[in-house]
Amino acid sequence: MRTLSALSHLSCPSFNLNLSNPFFFSSPLAVPTARTCPCILSTSGRAIPPAHSISPSSSPAVVSSVGDLFEFICSGPLMQKLGFGSDKVAESIDRWLECGSLLCRLFRIDEFRQSTAEKARIYHFYVPLFIWCENEVLSHRSKYNEGDEIPPLVIGVSAPQGSGKTTLVFALDYLFRRSNVTSATLSIDDFYLTAEEQAKLRSQNPGNALLEYRGNAGSHDLQFSVQTLESLRKTTKKGMKMKLPRYDKSAYGGRGDRADPSAWPEVEGPLEVVLFEGWMLGFKPLPNDVVKAVDPQLEIVNKNLEAYSDAWDKFIDSWIVIKIKDPSCVSEWRLQAEVAMRNDGKDGMSDEEVMDFVSRYLPAYKAYLPTLYSEGPNGSKPDRLVVIDIDEGRNPI
Repeated sequence: MRTLSALSHLSCPSFNLNLSNPFFFSSPLAVPTARTCPCILSTSGRAIPPAHSISPSSSPAVVSSVGDLFEFICSGPLMQKLGFGSDKVAESIDRWLECGSLLCRLFRIDEFRQSTAEKARIYHFYVPLFIWCENEVLSHRSKYNEGDEIPPLVIGVSAPQGSGKTTLVFALDYLFRRSNVTSATLSIDDFYLTAEEQAKLRSQNPGNALLEYRGNAGSHDLQFSVQTLESLRKTTKKGMKMKLPRYDKSAYGGRGDRADPSAWPEVEGPLEVVLFEGWMLGFKPLPNDVVKAVDPQLEIVNKNLEAYSDAWDKFIDSWIVIKIKDPSCVSEWRLQAEVAMRNDGKDGMSDEEVMDFVSRYLPAYKAYLPTLYSEGPNGSKPDRLVVIDIDEGRNPI
């Protein structure tokens, strides 16, 4: 039987990450830089965000053969939901192993002695979702004739803060680029109002804590986001170039501001896939009495949300929605990240500051997540939508 050593010729830049650590990527020390891993940041233009382990560290298990790993892959909780039976996996097992090997090298995991948590993160989460995304791209491109200018597939990733969405997007983007598929990443954060515009919003809504800082509906430049997404859809020819906007959350003492365009990363066509992520992506406005029952301050946020579908959702072709059991998880995840930062000697928010920060998002989670989970995002099609349930440990279930 062929062993995993058959894939040892695959190589890629890597950095030292521990997927088994419960604070994995919560520590700034785990964030790769352009110096330590320049190719990783060359297209995304953003530091790798906190990623998180799915369970506490467990004893490493020696992976002795493809057969062992095949059985492990087929036992994953997402297989049926994504339409991957054992026959389909068997037909493309080389592809699964190649993707897994690339991620092991990227995260500097010993693929021969992976812990159960590491194997599950790679083969029960990242790789199956990438294979699903890859199939979505193929399906999208098959609808066009040879010689047509094919717009990139836009995949939306909606998930609460701290759930690992940005790291998931990072892994997907990395695998696409290693597969010679031109990709770009965007976050809804990239479309926040400038510092000046945010100050104006704050002055127009005195006493509304939900609009005091960036985050909720109303704090984004929707016209700018439409222009950006439309331009990306038109980046279909070789030689076409476009800069991707980025937001600097550290500016103005943490209040943030749009990064200078000179710091924006550049993407070159023909662009094949855009990965667009955000905590409130796909939220739908609700009747006023519903949102006021959650928090009266949501009324203006709900009104602002009416314009978001045309600005964001209409551009998204396929959806990944990460579903949590209870919004209170967000508070715990954020606390974990800040504790890890403080333990590493870095500046981090106090527990009280964390709770104040998260409290400005919780009303929106409580109001809009139930509809997102029951109905899906605006315009989403059932066959192009996957909802991934995760538990408090961020395990797919």
